[in-house]
Amino acid sequence: MNQHADHILNNPFLNKGTAFTKEERQQLGLTGTLPAHVQTIDEQTDQAYAQFQSKTSDLEKRLFLMTLFNENRTLFFHLMDEHVVEFMPIVYDPTVADSIEQYSELFTDPQGTAYVSVDDPDSIEDTLRNAANGRDIRLLVVTDAEGILGMGDWGVNGADIAVGKLMVYTAAAGIDPAQVLPVSIDAGTNNQKLLDDPLYLGNRHERVYGDKYYAAIDKFVEAEQKLFPKALLHWEDFGRSNAKVILDKYQDKLPTFNDDIQGTGMVVLAGILGGLNITNEDIKDQKFVIFGSGTAGMGIASQILDELKRSGLDDADARKHFYPVDKQGLLFTDTPDLTAAQKEFARDRADFDNPDDLTTLAAVVKAVHPTVMIGTSTQPGAFSEDLVKDMAAHTERPMIFPLSNPTKLAEAKAEDLLKWTDGKALIATGIPVKDIDYNGTTYHIGQGNNALMYPGLGFGLIASTAKVLNGETLSAACHALGGLVDASQPGAAVLPPVDDLTDFSQHIAEVVAQSVVDQKLNQEPIEDVKQAVADLKWMPEYHSLTD
Repeated sequence: MNQHADHILNNPFLNKGTAFTKEERQQLGLTGTLPAHVQTIDEQTDQAYAQFQSKTSDLEKRLFLMTLFNENRTLFFHLMDEHVVEFMPIVYDPTVADSIEQYSELFTDPQGTAYVSVDDPDSIEDTLRNAANGRDIRLLVVTDAEGILGMGDWGVNGADIAVGKLMVYTAAAGIDPAQVLPVSIDAGTNNQKLLDDPLYLGNRHERVYGDKYYAAIDKFVEAEQKLFPKALLHWEDFGRSNAKVILDKYQDKLPTFNDDIQGTGMVVLAGILGGLNITNEDIKDQKFVIFGSGTAGMGIASQILDELKRSGLDDADARKHFYPVDKQGLLFTDTPDLTAAQKEFARDRADFDNPDDLTTLAAVVKAVHPTVMIGTSTQPGAFSEDLVKDMAAHTERPMIFPLSNPTKLAEAKAEDLLKWTDGKALIATGIPVKDIDYNGTTYHIGQGNNALMYPGLGFGLIASTAKVLNGETLSAACHALGGLVDASQPGAAVLPPVDDLTDFSQHIAEVVAQSVVDQKLNQEPIEDVKQAVADLKWMPEYHSLTD
C-alpha cells in the first residue's frame, strides 16, 4: 500500500472504509486494499449497529463505538445520528465513568486529545498545535478532571470526559468533528489509587495548586487564543477551588463557558421558565428553596438571581427569594465554613421569626412556603411525603426538581411527587423518566440534562463568532429552551424531551447567535443569523475525495 493510501485509511476525518467508490480507489491507490463491494453509508450504519447490539455490556458497547470513532468519524456520527438517545448514556454519562476508571488499562488511541502538562509549561503551545494538526479548531472542551461529577479526582483519565462531551456537541448541534479539540490539563492527581497504579499514564505526583497551576492555565489560554482565535473555550469538571476562579478571570475577555457552573443553572432556569409558561405566573412571585448548596446548587441560584434582576428586582430584593439549605439547615451569614458561593446567598437571621428552628429542610419548607424546590443534595428520599404535601398545601402548582443522580441518589421519585400532590406538581428530574399515567392524564417528565442546553448554546456562539458570552445571551438561551414547552397540553413537561435534541439545539443556536449579533459582540460581520447557523452545520455524509 502506498503512503498516501495508508494515510487516508488511517485518517478518521477522511476514511470511508468500504464506501470508497471504484474511482476513489483507483485515484487514491486503494485498489485491492478493500473488499470489492462498495457499500453505502446506510449499509455500513446497519452493519455497525448490528455489531453494537451484539455487545453484552455497556462498556463493551462504548469500546466498540470508540473504535469506530477512531477509524471513521463520519460513519460514527451517521450511526449516532440515528440512535442519539440510545447512544448518549453510552458515549457519555453514565458509561463514561467505567472507561475513566479503566482509562490506562483500556488505552489504545488518544482520540485527538491535547495533553497539556502543568510540569512543562513551555510546551503548551506546541501541544495544542500538534494535536490540532493544521485543523481549524472552533471548540475546545478542557478538563483537569479534579471534580468529575460523582467520581472526584481522576487525573489524566478524565480526558474521556472532554472527548465524550464533544461527541454530544456534534451529535446534537452539528459542529464539524474536525473543528473540535479535547484538552486534558494534567496537573497531577490526589487519587492515591492512580498514583499507585503502575499503568497510570498521567503525571505521577500530587495535584499542583496555586501560582504554578494558574500560570499554566494562563499559558494555555494565551496559546489557545493565538492558535484558535475564533474558538469557544468550554471548561468541564474542574475542582471547587479552581472552577469559578478560572471562569471569572476569562469570561469578560473571550468566549468561554463552564458547564458545571453555568450549564446546570441554565437548564434549571429554563425548566422554571417552562413551568411558569404553564402556570402563567411571574418569576418575581416565586420563592426558591435549594437543597444541596454545593457548586451546582449555587450555580443554579446565580442563574435564577440574574433572571430576577433582569425582570426588574434590585439585588437585595432578588436575594430575599432564595433559601439555601444544606446539611446544617438554612444557611445564615454567621453559619461557619461557608464557601464563597454560599456566602452570596446566605440569609440574615433577623429576617426570620424563629431562625434557630430552621435546622432541617422540613422546617424551612414549613416556615417559608416555597413555590419552587430544587434538589442537588444527593440525599435519597429527602423530599418526603409530609414535606411535599406541606409545600403543595400553600402553592397551586409546586415546582419540584429532584435533580440528584443516579436514580438511587434522587431526592424523590417523579411518580411519588405526582401522587402526593394529586397530579399538580411540575417536575424535572436529573435522570430520564418514562411518561407516567395518573388519574387519566399522561404526564411527561422533563429531564434537567445539561445536554439540552450546551450544544445549542456553544454552536450559536461559534456560528456568530462571539467575542464573549454574557448574561444577556445566557438569559436568551434559557428563554428559548423554556419556551419550547407546550403549555396547553395536560401533563406537559417543563423541559423538552432529549429525543428532540437535534431539532431544538438548532433553535437555541439561532437565538444565541441573534443575541450576540444584536449586542454587536460578533467578531465577523453577519447579515443573516439563520444562514450563519445553517452554513456551519456539519452533516455526517461522505463527500467525494477525487477530482
